[in-house]
This record gives sequence, C-alpha cells and structure tokens, in this order.
Amino acid sequence: MVNDAFAPADLGPVRLRNRIVKAATFEGRTPEGLVTDELIDYHLAPARGGVGLTTVAYLAVAPEGRTHREVIVVDDRSAAGLARMAEKIHETGAKIGGQLGHAGPVANGRSNGVHALAASRMPSPLSMQMIRSATEADIARITKDYVRTARIMVDAGFDVLEIHMAHGYLLSSFLAPGQNRRKDSWNGSLENRARFARQVARAVREEVGDSAAVIAKIGMTEGSPVGFSMPESVEFAQLLESDGHLDALELSAGSSLLNPMYLFRGGVPLQEFAANMPAAVRLGMRTPVGKKFFKSYPFEEAFLREKALAFREAVSMPLIMLGGINERATVDRAMAEGFEFVAMARALLREPDLPNRMAADSDARGICIHCNQCMPTIYTRTRCTVIEPQA
Repeated sequence: MVNDAFAPADLGPVRLRNRIVKAATFEGRTPEGLVTDELIDYHLAPARGGVGLTTVAYLAVAPEGRTHREVIVVDDRSAAGLARMAEKIHETGAKIGGQLGHAGPVANGRSNGVHALAASRMPSPLSMQMIRSATEADIARITKDYVRTARIMVDAGFDVLEIHMAHGYLLSSFLAPGQNRRKDSWNGSLENRARFARQVARAVREEVGDSAAVIAKIGMTEGSPVGFSMPESVEFAQLLESDGHLDALELSAGSSLLNPMYLFRGGVPLQEFAANMPAAVRLGMRTPVGKKFFKSYPFEEAFLREKALAFREAVSMPLIMLGGINERATVDRAMAEGFEFVAMARALLREPDLPNRMAADSDARGICIHCNQCMPTIYTRTRCTVIEPQA
C-alpha cells in the first residue's frame, strides 16, 4: 500500500497530520542565544502553511558545540522560550522537532570563546585555531549533555528529537576514516567509529522513552574522498536500525567543512558568502583553493533520490527523504518508492504554504529558483532574497 503523504501518519509515538517535514536549517534569529519572536514566526509560517512537522535547527547540547556564539544552548536559560515556541506551533496543528547538535569541528571556537572539538586534532578554517581531539572525559560528558538536552526539550513540549550525525559535526567526525586518526577504541572498524553516535542514540532513547520520537540525520556521503561515504554509510544505517533506538533516519549529504554545496545544488553565491565571513576566511575564499571549496552542482529535482534508494533497499525502518523536493509529483513518487516522509527546506523558505498547495493540487510545484542566495543570509536572518510575483 502506497502512503498518502497528506494523510495523518505516525513517527514513532508521535502522530503527525501529514508526512511533510520542514527540515532543520539555520534560522539566524537568536542574537542572544535565546528564542525570539522572530524565530517563532519563522517556524509558524511553514506550520500554518501545512507541514506536519517543523524542525528547529542547531540546538546545541553544550557551549563548545555551538556553530557560533548566537546559537541556542539548551539549558535552564533557554527552556522557557523553547516551551513558548512549542506551544505556539501546536496551536497550528503541526508538531515541533528540535535538532540536538554538537558542531564539533564545525564550531567557531573563537566566536564561542572555547576551542572546538573533533575526533582528532586539526586546524580550524573558521577560527584559525587548532581543534582539539575529544578525550574520553569529553565523550562521556557530551553523551550526558545530549541526555540533559533531550530531557529539557521533552519537558518544553517538543515532539521530535533529531540527533545530528551528519555534515562533519562531532558525531560524524568520528565516522569518517579519513578524519578520525585516533589510536584508541573509538577508531578502527566501523563499529568502533560509530560507537559514539550509537551511544548517544541509546542514551537519549533511554532518557525520553516514548514521550517523544527520536530520529537521526545521517550523511549518505560527504562528497569528499576523506569524508564518510557509501557503502559504509549504508552499513552505519543498518547498525542504527539493529540497535532499535531510533524511529526514523533523515538522509542527508555533504559536509560543512569538506563540501558544503553537495547538499545545496544550484547557484554558488561565493561573493555573498565571502562578504559575511571573517577577514581571514574571506581572503582565503578568494584564492583558487577557496573557489574550489564551493563546488558547483547543477540543480535537479530530488537530487539525492538515487542514493536514498540504496538505503531504502538496505533497511526497513522509516526513512525521511530530502534534497530538492519541490513538486507534488516528487512527493508522490517518494511515497510510492517506500519512503515514509519527505523533508523540504529552500522550497518552504520561498513558499511556506507550499504543502497546503500540494495537498490541494496534484500538479502543484514550488517557485524556488535554487539560486542559493538564501544561504549567506544565515548570518543576518535566513530568508529568500528573490522578490518576484507568483505565477
């Protein structure tokens, strides 16, 4: 039986009104590291526009796990604002999810005032500092941080917890053999490299039980020879499924430090990115090496579909497909091919009410032109910069 994307569906213990997910993408609306009215309005737009679930991005589990200092750290200081946001989203009939993340090597240690962590010591292109290798004590502490964060979020009314295991963040920095150069039991076999991520998933599930859905965002490939990639990523998904702690996997790709455009197909706004970067990073981006870092990939509808199908064949647990989903026909095809949910990001930034249009019209398609001019705005309030009348 083919799923109806616009009928109610269960994500673990949580009932969603449909199978459309607003993916976690950086909002740029927390200048003091706290929930703001602007952040709530940002998520109210797709919630009112018809998504079943909207996901708040980059909720750091620890201060050094922020991408930069304006990111929310989930703690007693931010809990009241998170609860207020959850209440507002629930009033629309949508559910709310939060992305539990530790940015690891993607964190800007200079902005955060504390050095970033990774599986192995490495230089940071963001802070121009050395990123230190996580110790056994760090791993134990951060696992507890994930648990504490999960409890606060559930108590605040969040329905879904998304553990970030992709994009070069801390947990995924352990996965890639080209980045994990440790000499201890956290390196070697895939089972060893995956142990931290699996440990976090187990600890979070044990803490929240069935009071929330627990999912993970994983990277199918980072698009780099030294990054985590298929077929090991498929084996990683199978390990997560065998553990039984997760209700779904969201299938992503790319790496914030190795190949960021692999996930954002379409235009490459290099000049706009450079204008928002620190001076040293801006200078580096103007070199041939910097330009090569932002590779160009043409946009194609559902550009991660073929890779996602390999995961669909390998595991039976629910999967969330993302990557260039703009048309109702693509949503219907994803359901026919066995995916339980689809996630959208740029299309909803351009048109927050696109899910309602899709539900009403089988021929509906979004008007996002995939110029990616929205990407540099993450530093100044994420938004669509294209102003044009709807057709």
